[in-house]
Order: sequence, then C-alpha cells, then structure tokens
Amino acid sequence: MKAPLSWLKDYVDIDVTAQELQEKLFSCGFEVEELIYLGKGVENVVVGKIEKLWKHPNADKLQVCQLDCGSYGKRQICTAATNVFEGAVVPVALDGATVKHEGETVKIKSGKMRGEASEGMLCSGEELGINDDYYPGAEVYGILILDENTPLGEDIRKVVGLDDYIFDIGVTANRPDCQCILGIAREVAAVLRKPLKLPAFDYTEHEDVSAQMNVTVEAPDLCPRYIGHYVSDIRIGKSPAWMRKRLALSDIRSISNIVDITNFVLLEMGQPMHAFDMADLQNNEIIVRRAANGEKIVTLDDKEFELNENNLVICDGNRPVALAGIMGGKNSEIKESTKEVFFEAAKFARDCVRKTSRALGQKSDSSSRFEKGVDEYTTEYGMKRALHLIEELGCGTVSKVHLDVDSDASGDNGGKRMTVSVSKINALLGITVPTEEMVNILQSLQFEVSVEGDEMNLVVPPYRDDIDAYPDIAEEVIRMYGYDHIVPKFLDKAKITAGKLTNEQKLMNATKNVLRNQGYSEAVNYSFYSPKSFDLLRLPEDAPERRAIKILNPIGEDLSIMRTILAPSMIENVVRNLRRGNEEGKLFETANIYLAKELPLVEHPEERMHIVLGLWGNCDFFDLKGAIEALTDYYGIKLTYRAETLPFLHPGATAKLYMGEKLVGYIGELAPDLCSELAIEKKVFLAELDYALLTKKANTVTRFAPLPKFPVVERDLALVAEENMTCAEIEDVILRSCKQVTSVRLFDVFRGKQIGEGKKSMAFKLTFTPDEKAFTPEIVDKLVKRILDQLAAKLNIQLR
Repeated sequence: MKAPLSWLKDYVDIDVTAQELQEKLFSCGFEVEELIYLGKGVENVVVGKIEKLWKHPNADKLQVCQLDCGSYGKRQICTAATNVFEGAVVPVALDGATVKHEGETVKIKSGKMRGEASEGMLCSGEELGINDDYYPGAEVYGILILDENTPLGEDIRKVVGLDDYIFDIGVTANRPDCQCILGIAREVAAVLRKPLKLPAFDYTEHEDVSAQMNVTVEAPDLCPRYIGHYVSDIRIGKSPAWMRKRLALSDIRSISNIVDITNFVLLEMGQPMHAFDMADLQNNEIIVRRAANGEKIVTLDDKEFELNENNLVICDGNRPVALAGIMGGKNSEIKESTKEVFFEAAKFARDCVRKTSRALGQKSDSSSRFEKGVDEYTTEYGMKRALHLIEELGCGTVSKVHLDVDSDASGDNGGKRMTVSVSKINALLGITVPTEEMVNILQSLQFEVSVEGDEMNLVVPPYRDDIDAYPDIAEEVIRMYGYDHIVPKFLDKAKITAGKLTNEQKLMNATKNVLRNQGYSEAVNYSFYSPKSFDLLRLPEDAPERRAIKILNPIGEDLSIMRTILAPSMIENVVRNLRRGNEEGKLFETANIYLAKELPLVEHPEERMHIVLGLWGNCDFFDLKGAIEALTDYYGIKLTYRAETLPFLHPGATAKLYMGEKLVGYIGELAPDLCSELAIEKKVFLAELDYALLTKKANTVTRFAPLPKFPVVERDLALVAEENMTCAEIEDVILRSCKQVTSVRLFDVFRGKQIGEGKKSMAFKLTFTPDEKAFTPEIVDKLVKRILDQLAAKLNIQLR
C-alpha cells in the first residue's frame, strides 16, 4: 500500500518527520518496506525569471537568457527551447545540479556554448520527472513554464510537488481496512495521539421523476451487498489539479472527472467503484448473477473473456456489463458523450474474485482490494464519498434514486459489541498496562469504550472485521503501548534444553550426504503439479497414482493436485536443465507424496517420504544403480532387481526394486518416445525409492570388523546360463552356497555361436575370505565345486 505523506496530512496533523513516522508505524505493526522521496535525483534546481532574451550570435538554433534566480543571483544560460520568452518563470538547474534523463540522473555543469557562457540549464517537466498531473504544462515539448507568481529562488521540488514522501507499507492479510489512505491515516492518528479528520460525506439529493432503475442480486452468497445510485446532468471534463495530483502520487493517470472520482475513492476509502453509462444499460436494470457457461465479455482494456458459472458478472437487462470486482465492460464505459451515470459500490466474496482473477489472468486495483476483503461499512461510505465529490466538482446532479440490496441480516454497520476483562488482557501480555492507558489507546483506534470495574465494554469500529475476542484487543493495546514494555521471561514450567537433531533428521541428512558424495545435487520442487503429468507418464486411467488430491484453490491448473509420484517433477527438472544448456547432470529430491485413503477426503492423507534420482548426459543405467547401491550399503540392506516394465520407462532397461518381497521402487531409462516428445536428445535415467519403507529396516550403526588374519583368495568363474537369467539370481545362489564368499562381481558377458542358442556366458570374480586358517588350493577347489553343484541344481548353470 503506497501512502503519500502530503495526502495523509489531509486527515492528520503530522508534526514529525517522514523518517520518524516510518519508525512509529513499524512500532505499531506496519512495516514500511520503502520510504520513497519523490524529489530524489532532482537537486539544486530553483525558480528563475527570464529578464532578457537574445539570439545566440554564433548559433542559429540557440538563444541566450539572462535570469533572475532570487537569492541565487543572476545567471546566464543558453537554451535551444523555442517556447521561452522574456518574463517567463522557469525551472533553472544551477551549476552542480542533478536532473533526470531517460531514467538516469544527470549532473549539470557550467560551461560555454559556441563561445557564450552558460551557467546551468533550463528544465522541462520530463527532466524533473513529472507530468501534467503534477504540474500543468509539464508534458509540453519545451521548457516548463511556471506560474508567474512563483517565488524566485524557491526549490523547484516544493513548487511542483516533488518535496514529498511515499510510504510503501506492507499491509498484512488481517488488516484489509488499511489498504487505503484513510485506513493508514487512522493508524497514524492513533500512533501520534492526534485527532482524525474525516473527509466530507454530505451531498444533496434532487428529485428526478424520469429516472427509473432496478437492481436484482441473484447470487447473494457472492454479493452480500450492492449499492447503486443514479446521477444525472453529467458534465465530463478535467478533474481539478488537487485530485489529479493525488492520483499521480499513487501512479494513476487522470482520465476524466467521473472516472477519476471512482479511482480516488478506491485509493482514499479502499472501496472499488464503477460508473456505468446509463445510455448503455438496457432496460434500466442491473442483475448480479453467476455467468452462463460460454458467456463472453470484453473488458475496458479490450480483452475478451469466455466465462463460466464460477464467475460473477454484473448484467443489464440482456448481457454482462462488468466482471464483478475486477473490471467494467467496454460496452458501458464512460465516454465524453455520457450524460447519465449509475454508480456502483458493492461487497463481493473475496474467494470468488480471487478465483476468477486467477482463472482469467485478469488483475486490477479493484480485484487486489476485493481479494483481501472489503467490508460493508466501506461500501456504504465509499458511495457517500463519491456522491459528495460529484457535487464538490460540479460534474453532475445527485438524484434520490438510491438502491441498496443488503443480504446480511444485521445490515446496520454499527460494529460488533464485546466485553473484555482488563486482567485477562494483562495476563496475556505478561505486564500490567494501566486501564486508563488501555482506554486511551482503544479510543484513539476509534473503539467506543466504557469501563465497569475489571470489564471494558467495547463497540468495535465497523471496518475492523479482524477483531473477534480479547486476544485481538490485547494485540491492539500492546502494539500501541509498545512492545518494548514487554519483559522477556521463561514460562513458569519452561527450562533450557540443548537443541539437537532427532534420529530421523540425522538419517535424512546422512542420506543426502551419501547422494552428494555420489555427485548428485539436491532439487526442491512444489508439492503439487498438473493432472497432465499422469498423461505424460502414460499411466492407465485406473492407475493408483491418478488418485490424487485436488487443491480447492490452486494457483493455476499446472499446480492443482498433490503429488502421488515424484517422477514428473524430476523429468521437468531435467528438461529445464537441458533447455538451458546443462548437457549433463545428477539431481535428487527427498519429498513427501500424498496418498488419499478415499476421495473426496474425509481424513488426512498419508504423507510418505520418497527419494527420486535423475541422471542425464554422459552416463548409463549402472551409474544410477551405483548411487542406489551406495545408499543401500549405508542402510545395511540389500535389494533385488527384477526386470519389469513401466509405461514411461524403456522396456528393455527397467527394473523394479524389492526388499524381500516388498516393492520399494524402480530404476530405468526414460522411454525413447517420451524423450522424443519432450525434445530430449540425451539419455535420461530415473529412479524412485520409498524412503519410509527402506529406512524402516535400515541399520546404520557402525560396528568394528577386524581385518582378516589370512590373505583373501580370488577365483574367476565363467558360467553358461539361460539368456533370461539375471545376475542377481546367480549372485544370490553363490552367496547362499558358501559363507566364505564375501564378494561376487560380474565383469563380463559374452554371447556367441559357441555358447549356444538362447544362452550367454557370464564371468564372475569371487572373493573368498578365510576365518580360521589360510586357504589352500585344495580347499578353494572344494568350495568352488560346492558352488557349481548348487548353481547346476538350482539354476541349471554349467561351468563354461
């Protein structure tokens, strides 16, 4: 929320500097994210008067000016401007001054131009960084001509309104009442303990027998209150300088008096308003309803939108004329020919405005206010303020045609009543705030207060929807009383403890370190993705992964369901890296997947930790397998690999991972047709593991094992097996056959005519580790024979 200091002074007598006010706002809970000085970049520029003007003797396009700059004395300046004249009062940049040029700050120095002294520069509005809304004539091509009565030697920043500060304030979600100038002014008045000067709301209504209007609200749940007022004899014209200046300080360009009034009320009161040209409203009727599916509207910015039943629209007798809470329609905009206007001020459901705005990709100042919340008090007084301004500016005649549709049963805008205990507030704060001080604070915040013993009877301001119980009152008291009054202390039963990681956190950190040591970098993704992710993976319609939890209020369709599998996020990471020129890489992510027991949700879903690994570039399947084995070695568990298929992985390079008979994950190469669809020219390998299941059996305790007393013995065995025989099956039989075998490693696979049809030769290196005595060749031969007998009996494998 941007609040100009000069505008705040309209409502509060501010007698502190902008910097002091910034600190005071921070102390009462409003962070000033930036304090902007409007005159920054414009230094040492003063008001001067051209006393003499003559043609430059050595340049046809230059003139020489003799200027009186008041206390700064006389100056001679050469200029190429054609709109200057003797007697003109102009901005003069003296020697050493700075001005603005194309967004940059430029320093001005004295010198000579074609032999004539030039002690500075005459300035245009552009070089001061202003437009016509700041000062009339600022957009003229040439030098800015000032009012002839402007004091000579005066700092130009004071003259054109640049000697001002803008407070860029971070307004929290619970304080929508402060998303306007008046709301911030209330807080400034409270923190300075000054009276608040409210703007004028009075106006005079006139009879207009010809005016007939009807308002119907068909969706009261989305529009709790709708106020409309008819104004005749509209005279479209330019807004007064003070209003144009106020709008300019908030980065809004003046358009016309009627449109400017709606923008002014939006900024001042926080109430978005809209003005309809009555000549364009069919049947003199306004209907607030849900849009029909496929219904279309063209908004004021010439964008066409196709609507559905989730969008709220303002319609005349026939068609939509505005997107409720977002923007008016092109078909009823204010024009120079407008003679009659129907003003609208309403309260719309914040979630409806937010969802429509996001779904259509249409944002506006109005939608940003409605998304945070607009109360009924502001709706009513916003309309009153607009009608007062109509009368003040003399741009229309306010009629008696006033329509107010209020679906709220209370509807009196009187503010809720509550009784709170002074002692309970002090107990919550942990200090004693004098009752009289509490009363003064709350009254400065516009609460009505009466005290009876320990109880305070309050009437909450009608615009403070965030006040609900005594803790909220305690918060109001302490933020104005000062948080520095709170004395830090432990709770009664608190004690100092040494912080440390839990065993689960230690295991997770160790897991990440294992993967980092394998060369992998950690990726972090959102916990949700698009439903199209399942189509990308070619998962069948009945796949359990498709039973995803839908988010009720998603940021967008691409982030609308909770993840049930991590692979799509990792594939997206790989694609993004490749498109940015990272030709090879290794990534991993540890994150929860969300598994619903039933849909729609009736209880919290199961959150299950998974690990996903992605590998691409100069690598192969076994590089990824090595990283998984490094993990399982650390966990002290062993996995078996079974050749199976998944829709999104290469059918000949995919395996599922089992711990005993429990499936714990998969590993494989991304399917070539999927790579082609994603325009990936590199091989990509993926693996996903059920971390929760893996670590349930993990044994990471380090135990000492003495070095063998006797030398190990290695033997190579070339075995002939069936083509479909896996390495894991053979390794398992070898290790079970002989406990002295401590390592089995496949180092060669050979296929050929001499081996036989449908067979292959697999060469293994076996490591034998003796425990009680050294192995002789005869002992090793016996062990090898035992292994070969078991291989022949169980797997029909022969020695080559």
